Amino acid sequence: MITILSGGTGTPKLIQGIKEIYPEEEINVIVNTVENLYMSGGYIAADIDTVMYTFADMIDDEFWYGIKGDTFIVREQLIEMGTTELLKLGDRDRATKLQKAILLDEGWTLSEIVELQKEKLGVKATIIPMSDEESEITIVTKEYGEIEFHDFLIKYQCKCEVLEVKYGNVKPSPKLIEAINESDKVIIGPSNPITSIRPIVSLDGVVEALKEKEVIAVSPFVGKSAFSGPAGQFMNAFGYESSSIGVAEIYKPFLSKFVIDNQDAEFKEEIEEIIPNVIVTNTFMKTIEDKINLAKVVLE
Repeated sequence: MITILSGGTGTPKLIQGIKEIYPEEEINVIVNTVENLYMSGGYIAADIDTVMYTFADMIDDEFWYGIKGDTFIVREQLIEMGTTELLKLGDRDRATKLQKAILLDEGWTLSEIVELQKEKLGVKATIIPMSDEESEITIVTKEYGEIEFHDFLIKYQCKCEVLEVKYGNVKPSPKLIEAINESDKVIIGPSNPITSIRPIVSLDGVVEALKEKEVIAVSPFVGKSAFSGPAGQFMNAFGYESSSIGVAEIYKPFLSKFVIDNQDAEFKEEIEEIIPNVIVTNTFMKTIEDKINLAKVVLE
């Protein structure tokens, strides 16, 4: 059994490779929930849905959001009638989010809903929301003060100086610690260390559980640049270098092995002063072959 800690972009690419060579029913994925929100009558759990759609071979892997080949009839009609939406929701993807809102209103937990939806999509892996409580994330910026995460990403296009990132204080979901304890290996994918992974490892009992396991992480950085998103801005706000070295510092308390890209080979010795076991390989995942090859490195 393996457990993967995931956000919504980098790690699902790695999951595509892992599921090709590892039994899906022996995979747990613990997914960040701090970016969840209600919108247009639905409950948006984008990172969870991206992981679920990835296992179901439905993900729109051009944007790593939503369902491949989805239509946008509802959205287009809303816009025509004068209503705008912050996020672009396809029709089938919207149904997933509407069902979440309906079932939450009926008293279901998020974990129960995800279990139902992933089974309906034929997903054999176990997908675990990091918490069933309402998680929150707030970005404190120099220009606009405290703003919502999706406003930072979409409305302001990440063009703000980030001073701080705040999380809500929530309890881990019921199966989270158990999943780690029962795993032979824990994998941290190349997701944003601050907004995707840190909220998970900040939960009560998670670091302690990770310290008892072999934990291997893939860096989301090459040089000073992240593969995607504003990870560097968030790293700097917490006082970490925007690089694989900074990521190693964040994961130092529980990490066994660290995978960095060939282009960062010159930093291997410096990183080994933080994480003793550093593996250098290609971490760019442009093709399915790239993803499978990186999955092999991680699993071996």
